[in-house]
Amino acid sequence: MNSIFRNWFRKYKSRNRRRLDKTRDTIGHQPVITASNIHYEVSDKTQAITCGGLGVIHTLARRYGLIEEIDQRLHLLKLHLPYHESDHVLAIAYNILCGGTCLEDLELRRNDENFLNALGARRIPDPTTAGDFCRRFTSSLHIDALLGAVNAARRRVWAEQPAAFFDRATIDMDGALVETTGQCKRGMDIAYDGTWGYHPLVISLANTGEVLSIVNRSGNRPSHEGAAREVNRALWLCLEAGFRQVLLRGDTDFSQTEHLDGWDAIAGVRFIFGYNATPNLKGIADDLPVSAWRTLKRPARYDVKTHERQRPENVKDRIVRDRQFETLRLQGEDVAEFDYRPTACAKSYRMVVVRKNITKAKGEAALFDEIRYFFYITNEREWPAEEVVFSANDRCDQENLISQLKSGVRSLRAPVDTLESNWAYMAMTALAWNLKAWFALALPEAPGRWQERYRQEKRWALGLEFRSFLNTFMLLPCQIVRTGRKVVYRLLSWSLRLDIVFRLIAKLRC
Repeated sequence: MNSIFRNWFRKYKSRNRRRLDKTRDTIGHQPVITASNIHYEVSDKTQAITCGGLGVIHTLARRYGLIEEIDQRLHLLKLHLPYHESDHVLAIAYNILCGGTCLEDLELRRNDENFLNALGARRIPDPTTAGDFCRRFTSSLHIDALLGAVNAARRRVWAEQPAAFFDRATIDMDGALVETTGQCKRGMDIAYDGTWGYHPLVISLANTGEVLSIVNRSGNRPSHEGAAREVNRALWLCLEAGFRQVLLRGDTDFSQTEHLDGWDAIAGVRFIFGYNATPNLKGIADDLPVSAWRTLKRPARYDVKTHERQRPENVKDRIVRDRQFETLRLQGEDVAEFDYRPTACAKSYRMVVVRKNITKAKGEAALFDEIRYFFYITNEREWPAEEVVFSANDRCDQENLISQLKSGVRSLRAPVDTLESNWAYMAMTALAWNLKAWFALALPEAPGRWQERYRQEKRWALGLEFRSFLNTFMLLPCQIVRTGRKVVYRLLSWSLRLDIVFRLIAKLRC
């Protein structure tokens, strides 16, 4: 950040602090919001956009070669009149990053002259053309080419991370239902819960929240179908990028025993999968001696920095008790382990079992106690059994990622008419989420007095929800000035996190 930006940022930060200073408050006789006699005018000379963070994202895409990789690997258009494949992919991703929610919002972008000037484009595809581009994806090979281009740029982002980043890559996998009200979409089917639509598989990197792979499938397909192929692709992507260890995690649907021996044979690969509580496993757990069990103590959800507050009344629990509803209440948990060889495996693996003591109650009266078992199969021999359980439970954070892809990015949608075209749309809009992660990963953290602060800001930006990311870093009012060989984004207002934007753009332009 140069001295002009630094002085400007400090001035407006100081002014904002004074406005928010509660010690300057006085008793007022009217509301704080007092604006009246509001008028609107137009400016013929000043041109501006609301998504000023777009310049950083586009610089990021150019810096790590995403545009060139897409054009070199993906070949769907016979003639480029005038759009290239990268133009279509980035137009869909940028539409999401500028607050768009569907293909139709591309019409707003292409009719915004300032938006086009900000990207140096004469025009961008309209919604119909973008939908036609999605329909040009007619096989999985086309999707593989697009994912390969994204992964090539991803590896360049990873290459700039500190050495500790490559200690271990944790790969999570899960399926999600995408409901559609359409009746003529090819590949759709009825799911187990009665909804019509698709059943995409999401492979993600837990370290950064990035989507490593996404596979669209018919709505009635099981969660694990095709997972081994995508896991292998993600696995080798991480190993070739330099990760010293890779941990695979999934729920009971993904304990694909026919692949465990192959994954175990790869140096540095570990896995933790949930395992179905079959009768034979329950019998083994019942026969374990008392000495094999120990109490499972879960860590606190957060550290109390001051002093514990008095817990408020649990309104839900009171209503359940008063109305005599049947409830399940956890009384305690124990953990044990034993060796077990699945039928499809040639060797035995470590089976960690959690025994939950659950009381079934009705109102205040306890009806009976029930024992439930939860099994986890792993080739990790060094971790305590408790750590295996906690790591398996951490995989549930992928549910938050899938929720972001559904409601934040709106990637898990089916706006087109075939399975492959909707698959392509999911992959291109998921790129918007990945660009958000790359934004955080690209933040510099050079050694010095501010290194720890910069690391904390990097972790904070990486953990932002998509809507918070847009409001913080993307939706910045900017004047667009085209002068000489430059496109200037001139910020029109101060924002609390602009110093992060300045630091990143300075690094990307080096």
